Amino acid sequence: MTYKEIREQLRNFTVGIAGAGGLGSNCAVALARSGIGKLIIVDFDIVEEGNLNRQYYFYDQIGELKVDALNDNLKRIDAEVEVEVHAVKLNEENIVDLFSECDVVVEAFDRADMKAMIIETVLSEMEDIKIVSGLGMAGYGNNNIIKSRQVDSLYICGDEKSEVSDANPPLAPRVAIVAGMQANTVLEILLRERI
Repeated sequence: MTYKEIREQLRNFTVGIAGAGGLGSNCAVALARSGIGKLIIVDFDIVEEGNLNRQYYFYDQIGELKVDALNDNLKRIDAEVEVEVHAVKLNEENIVDLFSECDVVVEAFDRADMKAMIIETVLSEMEDIKIVSGLGMAGYGNNNIIKSRQVDSLYICGDEKSEVSDANPPLAPRVAIVAGMQANTVLEILLRERI
């Protein structure tokens, strides 16, 4: 397919993004640049200076809600992408309502318990929707161990072992690689379904 044909296909799809931090903001940007039709982004946090080393925000956006700042940034990339934002904390009760119209949901949380909660909810209550998770992107180097794999309707991107800690912080290159891999997996899922 040509770039124009890809964009025309992608305009028909809606992707949910759970979390607008390093993974979520960078994945949203990659999807917007690719021509996705609609993004539903959910996050309750605000932009902090410490986010700027790996998240798609700018210094003058510090203090803004991440979903609002990301919406502004996405509109500067592609004014045609439809962006629906929700400044709420996700839980088992609101996931289905917020992401029910999505073709794919991207899990982009920092905490393991939140990752497990959304994955379990989507897989058990939203059986027609695929979920793409980021797992293992802390630190730097070791490019060759970053991979993706599929387990039924769950797609996992990352090295699946590099946990974030003070001694192993999330740095822009590996976060961006995994976020890009998540976006690429979303495109693969969506475009394959149209072939």
